[in-house]
Amino acid sequence: MKIAETGGVAAVLGAATLWGTVGPAQVLASTDVDPVALGALRLIGGGIILFGLVAARDRATFSRWRSLGRGGALGWLLLAAAATAAYQAAFLSSVERTGAALSTVVTLGVAPPAVGALARLGGGERLTRPWIFGTVAAVAGTAVLPLPDASVRLDTFGVVLGIVGGLCYGVYTVAAKKLLDSAAPTFVAVATTLVLGGAMMLPFTGDVSRAFAEPDAFALVGWLAGPATALGYFWFVSGLRHVTASTAGTLSLAEPLVAAVLGVVLLGERLSLPATAGAVLLLAGLLIATIPAPRRGRSAEPRHLLTA
Repeated sequence: MKIAETGGVAAVLGAATLWGTVGPAQVLASTDVDPVALGALRLIGGGIILFGLVAARDRATFSRWRSLGRGGALGWLLLAAAATAAYQAAFLSSVERTGAALSTVVTLGVAPPAVGALARLGGGERLTRPWIFGTVAAVAGTAVLPLPDASVRLDTFGVVLGIVGGLCYGVYTVAAKKLLDSAAPTFVAVATTLVLGGAMMLPFTGDVSRAFAEPDAFALVGWLAGPATALGYFWFVSGLRHVTASTAGTLSLAEPLVAAVLGVVLLGERLSLPATAGAVLLLAGLLIATIPAPRRGRSAEPRHLLTA
């Protein structure tokens, strides 16, 4: 594996680690604020922070925001924004109904196959055997994680919301890759999708002001918008310049593993022997999925797309 690709894998895993804190943080804060409102504030706040980072880092790049409306970039921008808005609403609502463990497992269990299928159909990526075997192992390991947890509340609609969230994750990843494969400035494009996605959610939120009136809710929004969104997406975009969408989707399964570990450390949950075995299987799957396919010439090289 090349150094650049290794760095890309590390950056994506770093982003997944930060995203893995979202569900446990929501449960730990124990706030009554509407989860859709939390999602909207997370996206808008994270997008604004990312805009600030881009402007402070490179004003010339920031000034190229007008290119987002040229060619096919606008269509991919709107699709990515709508997908990330739907993902936030579905995932955070699923967490509220089913708990952090099950909702994260369902959403992220659906995401890798969805990303792989959409990347193949929409982006022309070749799905390698290591990716297929690794993804199957990682999804299986993910499915085992919440089984021993007697506190999991099986809410049918909450599970459906998790599935919808996983599908939206796939749509967002491929749409954002297409967007960033255009002439649009990378981080400006990502920040724009976050702010637009949050704006799309606002008409469906409850009382947003409650998030600023309750100390726990305010701290939760600060964590979600800052490290879990602005920094997470920064690492995600930086890393996924060097890996395919399908690999990125599988690496995202580190998120439920992080959520499970935080559940043990912060929420007092127990990781039994079957859950530990599932974690080991998940990690093995992640390692297998990142094995590069042997090159048989130029025609056999997978198409790498820029991602978000």
